[in-house]
Amino acid sequence: MTQPPKFATLGCRLNAYETEAMKELSQQAGLENAVIVNTCAVTAEAVRKARQEIRRLRRENPQARLIVTGCAAQTEPETFTAMDEVDAVIGNTEKMQPGTWTGMAADFIGKTEACQVDDIMSVTETAGHLIDGFGTRSRAYVQVQNGCDHRCTFCIIPYGRGNSRSVPAGVVVDQIKRLVDRGYNEVVLTGVDLTSWGADLPAEPKLGDLVMRILKLVPDLPRLRISSIDSIEVDDNLMQAIATEPRLMPHLHLSLQHGDDLILKRMKRRHLREDAIRFAEEARRLRPDMTFGADIIAGFPTETEAAFANSLKLVEECGLTWLHVFPYSPRPGTPAARMPQVHGRDIKERAARLRAEGARRVAQHLAEQQGRTHHILMENPLMGRTEQFTEVAFDSEQPEGQIVTATITGTLGQQLRAA
Repeated sequence: MTQPPKFATLGCRLNAYETEAMKELSQQAGLENAVIVNTCAVTAEAVRKARQEIRRLRRENPQARLIVTGCAAQTEPETFTAMDEVDAVIGNTEKMQPGTWTGMAADFIGKTEACQVDDIMSVTETAGHLIDGFGTRSRAYVQVQNGCDHRCTFCIIPYGRGNSRSVPAGVVVDQIKRLVDRGYNEVVLTGVDLTSWGADLPAEPKLGDLVMRILKLVPDLPRLRISSIDSIEVDDNLMQAIATEPRLMPHLHLSLQHGDDLILKRMKRRHLREDAIRFAEEARRLRPDMTFGADIIAGFPTETEAAFANSLKLVEECGLTWLHVFPYSPRPGTPAARMPQVHGRDIKERAARLRAEGARRVAQHLAEQQGRTHHILMENPLMGRTEQFTEVAFDSEQPEGQIVTATITGTLGQQLRAA
């Protein structure tokens, strides 16, 4: 009995987006009886979890072809090719090519030909045009950029994603128009290094140019949201959009990584702590209801207690609400892995302190919303999100996918409540 492919997605939103593309490509190719694992390589722990997931899926699907792809497959193809559970390994470029899946459907790939991973640094285009986005019935994600030209000392991702490539603005606008026609009320722009969008396109447009173009040419789009950005690369038009465009949602996730200048230099980041604070202050001046999330690494090599304290202080000084805390783990092949390491016990303890500060900031944000009226996009009949991406629980069912206006009456854990 034949069955359609099963997919397991690990890691970032872009991986989830690309899984949707692979579902379409494998379906069009007629692939059957296969399990595809789309892996993440952001930390050593992510690779360990990928191997664990592969073994679990093999036990549950002993007769299926097991195919591994994604960033970990791209950066460590030999690791996964050597696993007895794995039948084929394909790279991040290959997974987005129709011919890869046609070949998979036509032929079982034996162990001797199992690895299809080419040099991703030679790739000059991204395949954002393959699908129209994905999401719930309420929110769709559109890939506008892939890869990264920067070489932060802790990061392996450029070697999994390649150099930065942008989807042309016209293609993005056409995708979003189709999504709006299909009833989506919110679109999220996503990429690996979103604020580098446009650098490889003619005339080198900026992300702010894309945002303004979308809002102008898709007037029926109720809400546009931006995923993670590098604040040092934010351009004037994006700041103008923050100040003047109510359809651009007041929530930005910042790639900050640390709050100490010396550590930032050792990370090879392009900003200092004052740059981050200045950006947050200006964005909030232009849009007083702006909220921020941020990525922060705890226990980067050479981090002293004083340096860590600067990260803790940055949370307050930037007015951060949603923290993504990453305990540092060395990635082989990165410069940071060769630096003097912080003791694992200290890394764990510092990460816990950061998370506690993050929980305090979330509680403060929730308390500030009491009695306020929000326009809430319903993700399911009993839960939606505010403009600032805060979850709101409802006592009675609301129309899924629609934007409802409600007054906040209380809190429930890390959610707001509305009648």
